[in-house]
Amino acid sequence: MKKSIGILGGMGPLATADLFRKIILFTDADRDHDHIRIYVDNNPAIPDRTAALLSGGDDPLPAMTDSLRKLEACGASCILMPCNTAHCFLPRLQPLTELPFLSMPEAAAKACAVRFSGKTAAILATKGTISSGLYQDALEKEQVPFLLPDDSQQDALMRVIYEGVKAGRPPECYQNDMAAVVNGLAARGADIFLLGCTELPLAVSALGWQLPVLDPTEELAKAAIRFAGFSVRKS
Repeated sequence: MKKSIGILGGMGPLATADLFRKIILFTDADRDHDHIRIYVDNNPAIPDRTAALLSGGDDPLPAMTDSLRKLEACGASCILMPCNTAHCFLPRLQPLTELPFLSMPEAAAKACAVRFSGKTAAILATKGTISSGLYQDALEKEQVPFLLPDDSQQDALMRVIYEGVKAGRPPECYQNDMAAVVNGLAARGADIFLLGCTELPLAVSALGWQLPVLDPTEELAKAAIRFAGFSVRKS
């Protein structure tokens, strides 16, 4: 029996569109009728997750719960969140529904272990995601060695995410920050870059760089396709 997908989106809107697009692109389909039914609630008013975790910002859970209820009412069979930091709130959100949430960090870590066995991954993410240990725990479970950005590299990443991609600025505005992060971590021994913020695949794509990356949005899309009972298109 085929299942449907619910996307709890808006965190941010471009990342939501990126996940939707990747589900379409990676579904093995030859015509419209071969695709998955997808419900999207794109609520950009959900309070910032990093601010809530680190600086006393508004709790995003009520707004996330409202989106969850709308997706339940639509008939979604599972829930996806195209925001890594939002997964920090999953222990509070999952008990509110019988629908399963598919985990972006878990999907990414499993793919990293299979595709880059023995390689060291650099975790590129928001300060909130890093502080939560989401990716550290997921990678340790899959026995994938990893590196974290230092303080200056982390500040540069936050500028790329918030003052660059989320602000809709062109890649020229953040390419120096992104280069400093990538080059610095490569010098420390990073073999691949795990793009643990949904804005970062957009940044790398906009820059046109060919980097050894693991895109959690892509891996979440593939996990959702399989969950829904469809096949992933072979590349």
